[in-house]
Amino acid sequence: MTTETGFIPSHGNYTELLSYKKSLIVYSGTVLFCNRFLNKRDRTVDQMVQAARSGIVCANIMICLVNQCNFLLDRQIRRLEQDFVKFGGLRERMSQARRNYRKY
Repeated sequence: MTTETGFIPSHGNYTELLSYKKSLIVYSGTVLFCNRFLNKRDRTVDQMVQAARSGIVCANIMICLVNQCNFLLDRQIRRLEQDFVKFGGLRERMSQARRNYRKY
């Protein structure tokens, strides 16, 4: 590593991570679900039964997305662990950058 590139690796934009995108879908689905099915002004039984039926479809989709998010985050953590073992932590990169600077 040279001093021009620095010792802190670029991580990019978190909004481009697939885990973030899936999590955003879960969040949006949850908001829509609450707005659609948990409105406190709807008091009739037929509406409540229909909401419960429809809510189970929505809930299953959100559960699947949550599982996908967990899987992607687990993969991301494993990758970060591998990168740490291969390239070291921040202190090691800082020390290496300082040693490289002293050489020149």
